[in-house]
Amino acid sequence: MRISTKGRYALRLMLDLALYGNGTCISLRDISARQNVSVKYLEQIVVILARAGFVKSVRGPQGGYRLARPPKDYTAGEILRLIEGSLAPVPCLEDDTNSCPRSAECATVVLWSRLNQAISGVVDGMTLEDLAVIQRSKVDEAKDGM
Repeated sequence: MRISTKGRYALRLMLDLALYGNGTCISLRDISARQNVSVKYLEQIVVILARAGFVKSVRGPQGGYRLARPPKDYTAGEILRLIEGSLAPVPCLEDDTNSCPRSAECATVVLWSRLNQAISGVVDGMTLEDLAVIQRSKVDEAKDGM
């Protein structure tokens, strides 16, 4: 499994809103500058996030985007799955029921299943709030190191 650039940038966009939004709207231009991602690329991502109800948009001079819910209510897993689709390492684990005709006799499905559980455990156990705390800590450490 490999997370695409779009998936990584979606997570960074949502994290930026969690860090700098505080209920107010942030322009894509500001996010672009902080995240070093083009506004055009962020526009493609934010459309997906808005359609899914993850972000709210406001038009006008004070407009921009804000999180639709508190950061603690988003997991990295739900954001990544929205952009990437399934995070399963093999196709036979993408659905709730394994439809592979070899699944009953396949030893490797145990490995893939455990890997899938580990991936889900990590991404579903980490919220935007958790990531924001980690980010703030890293910024503080960088300041202290100077």
